[in-house]
Amino acid sequence: MRLKTDILVIGSGIAGLSFALKAAKFAKVLIVTKKDRAESNTNYAQGGIATVTSPDDTYALHIKDTLEAGAGLCHLDAVEQIVTNGPKLINELIELGVNFSREQGKLDLGREGGHSRQRIVHAKDLTGREIERALLHNLTINPNITVLEHHTAIDLITEHNIKGKAKKNICTCYGAYAYDEMNNEIYTILSKQTVICTGGIGQVYLHTTNPAIATGDGIAIGYRSGALIGDMEFVQFHPTSLYENRLDNTDQQSFLISEALRGAGAILKTKAGEEFMHKYDSRGSLAPRDIVARAIDSEMKKHGDDYVFLDIRKLGEAKIKNKFPYIYKKCLSIGINISKQMIPVVPAAHYSCGGIVSDLNGKTSLERLFVLGEASMTGVHGANRLASNSLLEALVFADKAAKVAKAEIKDIKIDKDSVIPDWDASGTENTEEWILISQNKHEIKQIMSNYVGIVRSNLRLHRALRRIKLIKSEIETFYKKTKVSRELLELRNMALISYLIIRSALIRKESRGLHYNTDYPETKNSYLKDTIISNKTV
Repeated sequence: MRLKTDILVIGSGIAGLSFALKAAKFAKVLIVTKKDRAESNTNYAQGGIATVTSPDDTYALHIKDTLEAGAGLCHLDAVEQIVTNGPKLINELIELGVNFSREQGKLDLGREGGHSRQRIVHAKDLTGREIERALLHNLTINPNITVLEHHTAIDLITEHNIKGKAKKNICTCYGAYAYDEMNNEIYTILSKQTVICTGGIGQVYLHTTNPAIATGDGIAIGYRSGALIGDMEFVQFHPTSLYENRLDNTDQQSFLISEALRGAGAILKTKAGEEFMHKYDSRGSLAPRDIVARAIDSEMKKHGDDYVFLDIRKLGEAKIKNKFPYIYKKCLSIGINISKQMIPVVPAAHYSCGGIVSDLNGKTSLERLFVLGEASMTGVHGANRLASNSLLEALVFADKAAKVAKAEIKDIKIDKDSVIPDWDASGTENTEEWILISQNKHEIKQIMSNYVGIVRSNLRLHRALRRIKLIKSEIETFYKKTKVSRELLELRNMALISYLIIRSALIRKESRGLHYNTDYPETKNSYLKDTIISNKTV
């Protein structure tokens, strides 16, 4: 099957949808998404969008807060771009029908860790879902946008797909091959411009707040096609997610246990019931996220435990039900009454600061290829993302990319149609060995969680590298002789993403932001730079 479109968008989160709505004003847009169109990291974003809208806030303060969180690696021009363009794009969302929370007619602004002012525009605690709702409504009534659900991008189409072109000449993207899961077909999609908006990588870890689709597909297909990849060692963990035994379902999404519980007096304890945070920080259980996450990780490894406890019982049943009804109901649904029992919690992979390297317009190192959202490395987040800057980044860079796409698309023709072959499945066969996929997936998650998590060491990283290289090689061999499936494509990408995280972590011989290595506990000026890799170097 062959399709042609002006612009191919891979992914349907806030970045992909907002870009598509703007691009549809001047081009035909085809969106490929591997689940339902509403399934994305955006849909699960509880917080909001950080932007300067109040009179006691300034661009300078927002920029300062972002730079401090990023531990020296933020790109100032990128940070300035998202901060100064934020208010305008919030107004655009309101015009599209997004119902942000208001108080006395004005936007109700929240405040989160690392912010010096109240600047979080939100829709109660389901901001991402409300934004997705409004964007999807506008998308469904737009005749220039087509959405293919349950389609997984396999690989980008570049010069190496064209006979007679040497791999060293790979520099242009002509579209992508995509797997139609419902009809078991593979499409050759040719496009003038392609935009990767596939979200994060959380599923390479046992515990993640990301949905099952977050297997790093966009970053993986970008790497295989020669795009530059940056800062993959910086993976942000939320310190407290609800622990649920997930051996039977390794794709299960972790339920967040809000920091507000600790703000209300909840205390972290070991499985033996002992408090431990005072050993790591004078603020105890109210210490910042990165410190709390490292402390929990240390205690779990020290005692060989799968989780620690969060104790909110002293607040009393009435106040717990009033302040935290959603958390109370969720825990009760799995047999835990948090007014009488402690909550088992673990840190969970939450956000990737690294990804495909992007310029200020969302353009990658490949011609005609853009990247937006969590799959990108724009330089905004540096070594540690400031809370609620991610949705802002997606909006601003989608806006910039749409403007550049409009200016450039008029000079682009789909001129490789006759020489780009369809997908070649010869020599492959169906297999009943799906146990190999589930076992490899669980192994990857265990290795990454145990050795490449919040606290790392050279010993752990090298052990992880040896095991992941072996798994990656086995998967590639299996992939070459097996007919495509979504599960196999995701597994292949997860192995590659894990490899990229490990290799990037080994390159950075210091501790900075989200990357903490016990062999290099200090921050070094010599590493005040991004970790940039490609398939030509790693």
